[in-house]
Amino acid sequence: MAAPEKSNHQEHPLANILINVLIPVLALSYLSKDPEFQQAIGKAVKPWHIGPLKALLVALAFPIGYGVWHFVKTRKANFFSALGLVSVLLTGGLTIFLWNGDGTVKPHADVLFGLKEASIPLILGIAVIGSHFTSSPLLRVSLYSDSFFDIPKIERRVEETQSQERYRKILFQATLLFATSFFISTLMNFGLALYFLGDLNHTAANARELYNERIAKLTGWGFAVIGVPILAFLFFTLRRLLKSLGTLTGFKDEELMLPR
Repeated sequence: MAAPEKSNHQEHPLANILINVLIPVLALSYLSKDPEFQQAIGKAVKPWHIGPLKALLVALAFPIGYGVWHFVKTRKANFFSALGLVSVLLTGGLTIFLWNGDGTVKPHADVLFGLKEASIPLILGIAVIGSHFTSSPLLRVSLYSDSFFDIPKIERRVEETQSQERYRKILFQATLLFATSFFISTLMNFGLALYFLGDLNHTAANARELYNERIAKLTGWGFAVIGVPILAFLFFTLRRLLKSLGTLTGFKDEELMLPR
């Protein structure tokens, strides 16, 4: 019965990031328009335009709800729920801070939003490296998860061949590569924010509307401009991890992975 409990704790590792980080950010991007302001500038009001404060509450519901569900199920806190909570508070709080009641936006919105966008992957990258030295490495929640790898079999072979030191080195190298993907995202997020918001006229009467439209574009392009290279980097990291573990244990890829 121990194995099912362990897999429940780490089931669907990518769902953590999707529910706790990506969906709340999308909710903030598309729900934050103020219906009264939309009417005042002659724009159509959509049913999902509920304003920045209500959008913030909706977005917060995802990491809070997931975090509570995870804690009830496992009696353990969820790192990604905490990260999502911080991300939503930063995004929603920054939007409320930057938007002026007269439709203008505070100066340096590009730099402030860029720093906010860069902060989350930076925190993640640092956390990935720091967690390596704890009993719950984040690498084990994502790439090297027992939802994908047959870790007990791998570690039995490591014990048999007394290769613990090489094994630890392989995992640390994978951790550094995994963290590097987040550091790359940090730089690209900041650059993308400057690109989309750098020429925004913050004193224009419809600056809030322009700001919101550009944030939506930034979010959409971010998945392509940032997401694709990061996924490619993660695939490279996974392939290198598989190759190193195969060399260490003598197992083929399909022997290292759990059957599907």
